Amino acid sequence: MWATGAAISYFYMVSAWGGYVFIINLVPLHVFALLLMGRFSNRIFVAYTTFYLLGLLLSMQVPFVGFQPIRTSEHMAAAGVFLLLNALALLRYLQSSLTGRQFKTVFLAGVVLSAGAVFTGVVLLTYLGYIAPWSGRFYSLYDTGYAKIHIPIIASVSEHQPTTWTSFFFDLHILVCVFPAGIWFVMKYLTDERVFVVLYAVSAVYFAGVMVRLMLTLTPIVCILASIAISHSLDNYMKPVFSNKEEESKSSKKEEEKEEGGGGKTGSSKPEKKSKKKPGKVLYDKYAPQKARETKAVDPALHSSEFTSSTSIGSVVVLLLMMFLVLFAVHCTWVTSNAYSSPSVVLASTNHDGSRNILDDFREAYFWLRQNTPDHATVMSWWDYGYQIAGMGNRTTFVDNNTWNNSHIALVGKAMSSTEEKAIHIMRTLGVDYVLVIFGGMIGYSGDDINKFLWMVRIAEGEHPQDIKESNYFTPQGEFRVDSAGSQTLLNCLMYKLAYYRFGEVQMYNGPSGYDRTRNVEIGNKNIKLRYLEEAYTSEHWLVRIYRVKADENRIESGNRLRAVKHKRKYYPRKRSGKRRGIIRNKISSTKGKKPASKSIKSSKKTLRKGQ
Repeated sequence: MWATGAAISYFYMVSAWGGYVFIINLVPLHVFALLLMGRFSNRIFVAYTTFYLLGLLLSMQVPFVGFQPIRTSEHMAAAGVFLLLNALALLRYLQSSLTGRQFKTVFLAGVVLSAGAVFTGVVLLTYLGYIAPWSGRFYSLYDTGYAKIHIPIIASVSEHQPTTWTSFFFDLHILVCVFPAGIWFVMKYLTDERVFVVLYAVSAVYFAGVMVRLMLTLTPIVCILASIAISHSLDNYMKPVFSNKEEESKSSKKEEEKEEGGGGKTGSSKPEKKSKKKPGKVLYDKYAPQKARETKAVDPALHSSEFTSSTSIGSVVVLLLMMFLVLFAVHCTWVTSNAYSSPSVVLASTNHDGSRNILDDFREAYFWLRQNTPDHATVMSWWDYGYQIAGMGNRTTFVDNNTWNNSHIALVGKAMSSTEEKAIHIMRTLGVDYVLVIFGGMIGYSGDDINKFLWMVRIAEGEHPQDIKESNYFTPQGEFRVDSAGSQTLLNCLMYKLAYYRFGEVQMYNGPSGYDRTRNVEIGNKNIKLRYLEEAYTSEHWLVRIYRVKADENRIESGNRLRAVKHKRKYYPRKRSGKRRGIIRNKISSTKGKKPASKSIKSSKKTLRKGQ
């Protein structure tokens, strides 16, 4: 029943997110680890086979997935563990009818043959094309430098960047410190379930460190293990407080009962002996010998000091833990309301007086694009804004967030990285009507296209290495600069011109004109002129800039002087003034309907021979 519920949950995850591959590899890893630890049982066999078969059939019902669970390398680990479990079950069945030596031989032969058959089959099917190899996105999980070298389009996504420590603390807060303690508490007493928790925690920590988007897989297990650690800590530090209070209340009750019962017996010695032994009772010396506890006397003042110190330490630790939990709840509420709830289209900032400043440039620009451009207009921009232009601006884009063809994105990157004269030929070929760029130099927005420009160059260089070189956009010292010391290739490319057009005329806060607040430098090219594009729209804070591609001119004037071309004199045949008719010598005269005489024919032949 639980395996069926897990398969249904797996089907829901497959239909919701592509990260289901993490689960379908984590569960087989857990089963394989149990096999190596000698924890194989019929319960594991039934649970995993039910989960795998039912989950496989359900996941194939999702249209986007289709036959990928049986035709991609990412799913082969689950299939391999499934075959391994069935092989072990078969060997266990044969164990009852074989001797120990025979079973050992059959076991080794079966393991070697089954492993070799599975490996050979997967390699052969991959070579024949029936099983797709590992994709570049999964290669980048194991080799962090693979995507930057071979697939820069994957490395250019901000969600695929390695996670920084600030991101860990921003998302997890105090749980970053408590999480390792939870792993230690779980590993003290390992069970089948706790093995899965440890494997999940270790693998999730690794993958979350490789890609920031995989923090989604880390946060559930961090919350579970942190709660275990905090629960154990509270139990350890709250027990002495309550136990001391209980023992104190019990001892006070006993003293009251003895005083009430022995008030008339003043001469009895037994109550005096008990009262003498009672102050010498040691509350925490559990490992002392029995005789030492009975004979050893403890000063009441020392006993009271130990009691108060243990109580105070426990109370301080409990108060600190409660304070950290309250701060964690406040931090989570703030992060949820400010960082993860506001849309990316609307930007918000805080003024000096605490009031909020809303930047609505994106929405206003898309509204202008929707109202002031033709319905069939095509907009060229970087792929990050493709969905927003199509959804809010209702205009066609050349590349968007779902563009699988890397050559299309590389062509846009080549146009942005080239000069205006070279880029116009690409735009004419693609049928581009408008060009949209994001510029944050006016307000200090760090997510603009200038900061993304190097990724455009790298992607374009991967497809067009003869035309685009990344090294040309750096200074001789290897710096990427937009000021006067920057590379001339950068200062004259299309992206630089579109971002800083007319920005050299802007002067803010008594500083120099053309001061970029994002890069904190004065731009190097202030006198920018456009020939094939014209400015169509710039938002209030210069965050979104839209340019219109000019129509073709009938004739483009050339700066060169016209050459004097010498035409050759044509040949005209001479014409004679007199009209003379030509004659044919030895012409045979014939009359229609009559056969020529034989003599005339013979005479004509003779004359022909003489002429020859």
